Amino acid sequence: MDFDFNEEQSMLRDSLDRLLADKYGFEKRNAIMAQPEGWSPDMWQAYAEMGLMALPFAEEDGGLGGTPVETMIVMESFGKALALEPYFPTVVLGGGLLRMAGSPEQRAEFLPQVAAGDLKLAFAHTERNARYDLNHVETSAEKDGGDWVLSGTKNVVLGGGDADYLLVTARTSGDARDENGIGIFIVDAKAEGLSRRGYKTQDGQRAADLTLDKVKVAAERVIGDPGNGLPAIRRLADSAIAALCAEAIGVMGQLHALTLEYLKVRKQFGVPIGVFQVLQHDAVDMFVAMEQARSMALYATMMADSNDDEERGRAMNAAKAEIGRAGKLVGETAIQLHGGVGMTMEYAVGHYFKRMTMIDIAFGDHDHHLRQLAAGGGLFA
Repeated sequence: MDFDFNEEQSMLRDSLDRLLADKYGFEKRNAIMAQPEGWSPDMWQAYAEMGLMALPFAEEDGGLGGTPVETMIVMESFGKALALEPYFPTVVLGGGLLRMAGSPEQRAEFLPQVAAGDLKLAFAHTERNARYDLNHVETSAEKDGGDWVLSGTKNVVLGGGDADYLLVTARTSGDARDENGIGIFIVDAKAEGLSRRGYKTQDGQRAADLTLDKVKVAAERVIGDPGNGLPAIRRLADSAIAALCAEAIGVMGQLHALTLEYLKVRKQFGVPIGVFQVLQHDAVDMFVAMEQARSMALYATMMADSNDDEERGRAMNAAKAEIGRAGKLVGETAIQLHGGVGMTMEYAVGHYFKRMTMIDIAFGDHDHHLRQLAAGGGLFA
């Protein structure tokens, strides 16, 4: 199988890498992170002008008709730069859910604005008691004539503080853990009864907790069947995992590169510490783990658009489990070889390890996906 990028994909990767290398050095990133938004509106506009926002969407929806491969390229580059802009919440999550499950009218209303960089979205699904179970939804949605009324709370909504619209999951029937009875609702961020508490996450990204107090949603703002939203949520989660795996490869690549450079310049006993064989072995272990993870990230990308739910789910379980294992090894080894400086806020390697840790937690950590994979009989059951 040919894993080489075509000419257009190579140009996308090279152009984005150049942009980020020029505009997103470590000190510049710190300055961007200190801004009120926590990300750069100028970079957001630059991404839009490059067509990054439009990549995953069909041409009839105002997009460029890209594939998961293009998303992989973008996310890996963002991982290298530790980009802070809400691309993942808006394009991969919010836009992805509309792309997969939205009606033609909903796609026509929202996706061209997302593709132009004029609209930010967030996917509000996680709740305090849910852990990693996608079917655990306590937020309620009750019928009010032809409309719906939402009440409940959502936690750690990525990009939720800046989003113009929130795609909120709520229970229309059944108990908190039932697989049926989950709806998906498009909620205006300015809706009466909705409050948001934004904050910075451990890796410098932004998230928000939401409180919905009898928020009214019109019938035309329901995505798909209000009683059967879980299949779309699971498919979105698989697409998100593939994107996060690609970002993790960018993060691990930088952890490895920074560590190699440090081994060359840090001296002990009058010589660079990189001459010591045991440290060379550690660097090789980092490289091997990263390349194994890269193979699984490619596999996840290949499977992201599969219509076989079981096979796609097993692929994402395997990829996320391997990414978590490899990311921990690469990150911990990088910190260990840097010594005390690796733990400081003034040095980049610690920031990369924080992001790698947050990627592991998102949509299920290593242990969760390993259990899921084992329960399903393994990757090739």
